[in-house]
Amino acid sequence: MKITNVEVLVLKSPGLYSRPEASEEPPGPTYMGLVRVSTDAGITGYSDMETAPSVAKAAVEAPPWSEPGMECFDGLASLIIGENPLEPERLWYKMYRGSIYYGRRGVAIQAISAIDIALWDIMGKLYGQPVCILLGARWCERVRAYASTLFRPTPEAMAHAARRYIDRGFTAIKFGWGVFGEDPKRDIELVAAARSALGNGPDLLIDTGWFVERTPKQAIGIVKSLEPYRPFLIEEILHPEDYDGYRQVADSVSIPIACGEQEATEWGFHELIARARVDILQPDLTRCGGFTVARKIVHMAERANVLVIPHSWSSDLLTAASLHLNAFQRRAVLVEFNTSQGPLSRELVKDPLRLENGCLRVPDGPGLGVEVNESVIAKYRIA
Repeated sequence: MKITNVEVLVLKSPGLYSRPEASEEPPGPTYMGLVRVSTDAGITGYSDMETAPSVAKAAVEAPPWSEPGMECFDGLASLIIGENPLEPERLWYKMYRGSIYYGRRGVAIQAISAIDIALWDIMGKLYGQPVCILLGARWCERVRAYASTLFRPTPEAMAHAARRYIDRGFTAIKFGWGVFGEDPKRDIELVAAARSALGNGPDLLIDTGWFVERTPKQAIGIVKSLEPYRPFLIEEILHPEDYDGYRQVADSVSIPIACGEQEATEWGFHELIARARVDILQPDLTRCGGFTVARKIVHMAERANVLVIPHSWSSDLLTAASLHLNAFQRRAVLVEFNTSQGPLSRELVKDPLRLENGCLRVPDGPGLGVEVNESVIAKYRIA
């Protein structure tokens, strides 16, 4: 079997969204890149990517520029067309080395990540097995899901949103970004309102949003101010590359500190484990390097005795992939579920993922185990 084509399809949801009002869901992505890898056996693999899709399209479809044998700034598709898709480890490194002069991080590694996921999807479809089995394990059949949403601007709206997610069956909710960080006093009021509405049972997760730049001591103060409300974790309290600052925070507070959605490669996650010493790693499969890298991250995390909770905000396609990564872990804790109702989040697969007693079932079909809705692709494709 050989790879015959690698494409990036650019999708656009109708309308440019304004900021959501209180008690409304976040609208979901306006633009999305969808990678499609085709083979001469008629098997096709897919992955979405949470990046600038037009930039990723250029990186994938650019022609080769290097001298033969000296690949270092070539289009990603040119590096793997004609290759065997059943060798994701070798093809990952070929793409990484072949884009090294313009890549290593950012859109290049994000495109490589999506291609890698599509290759694992192809392998699963060829062998008739779900990706988690190919990774090496299916330790669980279901994973508890947390509702991933934005901070609302008032305590009343926070309480209303919290109760609504509980009514939908969630047992864990993450509020993030939005207005958090604009007013420290209001931040505490918003978190307090959410905890009051949730009561003692459901878990509350907080994403403080690293766009609000903080010193380590400021971050420590924020975390300690939120301790009375028992967050399950505090996410991205500092800039994602402030490894030494993260270590200072993690060593000073009792609440678990999480980060990693912006991180890439096994080398980057080694920094988070050994240098930043965070409690929870949050690799995004479409940013960290795909399954080929995420499998190594899980092994590193197990050796260091830290948790892995994948970031998966874009669509059901990425959530399905993240469920396979969770199933591969001995200690699957939570999976992120984007609560937005935009069409690129909810309609990209034919049978959208559904909550069952607060959990999502790990797909048991071949590959990613979900079928892409070609009519939705045709409807929203712009390039």
